[in-house]
Amino acid sequence: MPISQPQPIPAPLVIATRESRLALWQAEFVQGLLQARGRAVQLLGMTTRGDQILDRTLSKVGGKGLFVKELEQALAEGRAHLAVHSLKDVPMELPEGFVLAAVLEREDPRDAFVSNDYATLDDLPPGAVVGTSSLRRQVLLQHLRPDLRIEPLRGNLDTRLRKLDEGQYAAIVLATAGLLRLKLQQRVRMVFPVAQMLPAAGQGALGIEVRSGQQALLALLQSLAHRPTWLATAAERAVSRTLGGSCSVPLAAHAQWSQPDGAQAGLLQLDAAWGDPSGRTALLQTCVTARVDDLAQAEQLGQRAARQLLEAGAVVAVP
Repeated sequence: MPISQPQPIPAPLVIATRESRLALWQAEFVQGLLQARGRAVQLLGMTTRGDQILDRTLSKVGGKGLFVKELEQALAEGRAHLAVHSLKDVPMELPEGFVLAAVLEREDPRDAFVSNDYATLDDLPPGAVVGTSSLRRQVLLQHLRPDLRIEPLRGNLDTRLRKLDEGQYAAIVLATAGLLRLKLQQRVRMVFPVAQMLPAAGQGALGIEVRSGQQALLALLQSLAHRPTWLATAAERAVSRTLGGSCSVPLAAHAQWSQPDGAQAGLLQLDAAWGDPSGRTALLQTCVTARVDDLAQAEQLGQRAARQLLEAGAVVAVP
């Protein structure tokens, strides 16, 4: 039997990316990391269904997977070799033949309160309109301020800020990471503590997706990975995967990884919350901690948190 030769790393490498300003920043960031390792890298900008459908919430039109399908098609056809995603937009189950090659070091995972007229959420008057595209944020905001009007807000980051500036909302809630990456930190009036607004699984982290079986390319990309972030987000994504992995259910999960001096394994603390879309059930929350040294152990911790939420009354999302 002939011994199969490892597939060489393509040159140039082509990164598939959405064409929003934030998505291009993310792709260019990975491009810079690869170029620093001596690789020639080009970008392939694409518009996804998620970018095109702006009049309905994601939970009603197919979920966050709408942001990645076209990019995966480019990978399948060989027009691109890797895709860079905001990890919170990556479905919990990847299509057959695709793998998550690496998770990069996380930016600030918290949510930001953005307003032109009010400094904090507490300053908003009763009945004020707050914009968000996320059911998670909607439920958590209603938990904090049930007197507010929470209205849908779709579009890329610049579009959302423009809608705020036009007066359509008194305030909006965005991911802090995106504002920092685009040097828009001056728009942040306050950053929500994690205890108030538990982030979405993977928020603030970048994921790199490739076709499976490309061992040399996988090895190259894994050299970009940030182990603490990958372990934390693996636990977070396991919570979502166990509970159905759907953006049609308000679900939050946030893990923090620490490694005491001299310890071989790290300590992972995972907080998770589940909300009832109808609002009839109170917000369910749990916190679990374990020694974790690999992705499998991180995922087991996430599954444990999900089981606790299920035992408390959470319901698995139906596709």
